[in-house]
Amino acid sequence: MTNKTGLVCHERYFWHDAGSGAGFSEVNPYAQPDRHPESPDSKRRFLALLEVSGLADQLIRIPPRLASLEELQYFHTAAYIARVAAVSAAGGGPIGDSATIGPGSFDIARLSAGGCIAAVDAVIHGQVRNAYALVRPPGHHAEADQGRGYCVFGNAVIAIRHAQQSLGLGRVAVVDWDVHHGNGTETAFLEDPSVLTVSVHQDRHYPVDRGHLSETGRGAGAQTNLNIPLPAGSGHGAYLAAFDHVVIPALRQFRPELIIITSGLDASAMDPLGRMMCTSETYRAMTQRIMTFADECCAGRIVATHEGGYSNAYVPFCGLAVLEALSGIRSDASDPYLDELMSMAGHELLPHQQAVIDAAAALALHIPAP
Repeated sequence: MTNKTGLVCHERYFWHDAGSGAGFSEVNPYAQPDRHPESPDSKRRFLALLEVSGLADQLIRIPPRLASLEELQYFHTAAYIARVAAVSAAGGGPIGDSATIGPGSFDIARLSAGGCIAAVDAVIHGQVRNAYALVRPPGHHAEADQGRGYCVFGNAVIAIRHAQQSLGLGRVAVVDWDVHHGNGTETAFLEDPSVLTVSVHQDRHYPVDRGHLSETGRGAGAQTNLNIPLPAGSGHGAYLAAFDHVVIPALRQFRPELIIITSGLDASAMDPLGRMMCTSETYRAMTQRIMTFADECCAGRIVATHEGGYSNAYVPFCGLAVLEALSGIRSDASDPYLDELMSMAGHELLPHQQAVIDAAAALALHIPAP
């Protein structure tokens, strides 16, 4: 087993065209069109910081591949896949709620899902200890029959099904720390006891009707879905309390063979589409907590799939912190925003945040052990 960390990225990811936008509004005659929030910029700058910091040179580059049509059908309907292909071939257009693609996006989205599959392959085959898939378009909002929330295909879902059906894995856990609820991932595994899904997100953000504490799984999958809907304004203290008292105990109870992090970097204090207060050190600490558990339980096997994150200035530093933690290598690049962000109010754990964490912790006690 190597101690190296893998990185998946490809120039074509930056060529996906999500259309124009105005904040999170798509169609509004009074909102002047602007660059779409899900643009290549934050991802390009993330990769650039990895290279400038020197960390990229110490990572193992994992080449992505196209997910096959059969692999896409691990989650998506044949009709939806055909629709994405047809819309892409016709020059682009909408494919669901807040999801638009451009020419060529079908193959780029297949490469995004395939990049996550390649990362899982590299980890399970021992080529790397863990991996970060810096892919685009994102995937955790996509549903089986439609795109949603800038997402085209369910990258993490497809990668997990690949791990189970092609690599023989049994129990897999997903930890989603995107500021938005991971509705697509939740839906895929809601009745599946082999996958634990944990979503730490801003309460009633997007989708506003998903991510409630009361949704804990259904049928055979009862008690294997866990939502932690933190109140807007939650910061470093609340997130780490959620990990210490809910996320890590839930993982310890479930004992997965692989952990997937759906890594949205939009819970930061500088993100335009979230109202949370996380910093790069929050992401570093969350990653380190998962790594400590993974070393005990599943030979350190972690794959992070890139999701949201819309602050061009701050996504790179949050992403760098995650990869520094995964690799165990601290670069010379320091977060120039950290001191000012940490001096702001909102980082202490507050009673109304503690109440949500306590309620989620009580639900985590019922997660079925192997």
